[in-house]
Amino acid sequence: MYHNPWMTTVNNGRKVHRGAGTPGCPVRHGDDGVWHIQDYATARLFLRHTDTRQAGLGIENALRHSGRMRLPMLYRDGPEHREQRRQTARYFTPKRVESAYQGLMHRLADEQCKVLRRRGAADLSALSFQLAVAVAAEVVGLTESAPGMPQRLDRFFRIPDPHARGLSAARQKAFNNYVLLSFLWRDVRPAVAARRRNRRDDLISHLLDEGCNTAEILGECVTFAAAGMVTTREFITVAGWHLLTDETLRERYASGARQERLAILHEILRLEPVVGDLLRWTTADVEVGDVTIPSGARVDVGVAAANLDTSEAGAQPGAVCPGRAVGPGLSFGDGAHKCPGAHIAMQETDIFLSRLFAMPGLRMIQEPTVTIRPDIASYELKGMILAV
Repeated sequence: MYHNPWMTTVNNGRKVHRGAGTPGCPVRHGDDGVWHIQDYATARLFLRHTDTRQAGLGIENALRHSGRMRLPMLYRDGPEHREQRRQTARYFTPKRVESAYQGLMHRLADEQCKVLRRRGAADLSALSFQLAVAVAAEVVGLTESAPGMPQRLDRFFRIPDPHARGLSAARQKAFNNYVLLSFLWRDVRPAVAARRRNRRDDLISHLLDEGCNTAEILGECVTFAAAGMVTTREFITVAGWHLLTDETLRERYASGARQERLAILHEILRLEPVVGDLLRWTTADVEVGDVTIPSGARVDVGVAAANLDTSEAGAQPGAVCPGRAVGPGLSFGDGAHKCPGAHIAMQETDIFLSRLFAMPGLRMIQEPTVTIRPDIASYELKGMILAV
């Protein structure tokens, strides 16, 4: 637990609204057959339980290939997953971030601020994606790409039309396959070829040492791109949105020391988790409190709801209050699949936003549009135009 006595409540509520999910009954069985968890303590306990496995995030499709190839780390569970997490943890430690990535983050942040200054106006989501892609690419090893990797990934991760049917759905699938092949040929294969000749200290080199083939490395690159690039872009954008619409919060962030700025960012992330729902399957009967969730059940852990639980967040949980005494929250998940890149994401967000808000005359001239990905209640913010 931490407490920041110099911070007080500033009345700045949620920007992203994802329905009526609020803390209530710790565990309930919905009419759709899905079990729902929406209070903080129960959610954390369940996410740490070992008798569960990943659901959602495309894992059902990936499992069809499990007999022919090694699945990405995101899709694995059990001892194999824990060992892979242990082996790759060195790429995400605070010490590694300070020594290997922090200088890159500063340089990239300066470059994107120069882009904004030169153009006079720009979409924050586009600026932040350039930064997030370059940082994650350095961690993963995607450093021999043809120009345009951010655009390729943006097209690939675009939220699909959930109502597409027939020919429209077929076109959508064909387009996604085309973009994936483009990512393979223009980004992944050149990186793999370079590291077959000369290993480096990055994830792709580690995967080659593990005996992974190009298809398996592609799977890891796609999941790391989703986790390390897209989510960071969205958080930078939503944090900027909060700061630009609350003068008190903006002043505290712009004038604050690093610890104060990070407290503000963590509080915004508590209120606006990029992924609102985490999905799991139970692999045995799981007891949470006085309820037993049966084996084979699909469980929806409502992170966005649990983060508003007053037993954890305290009073006024729906407002930004960087001074509240709270733990780490659930915005980066918990348990075996807790996000390994949390420290990287917070560092690059703070480095970029602190540079951005030091620019004279910075203002927002257009608020973003918000699109929700219904399967995991994640948000996509587009069209937030900044000007200087």
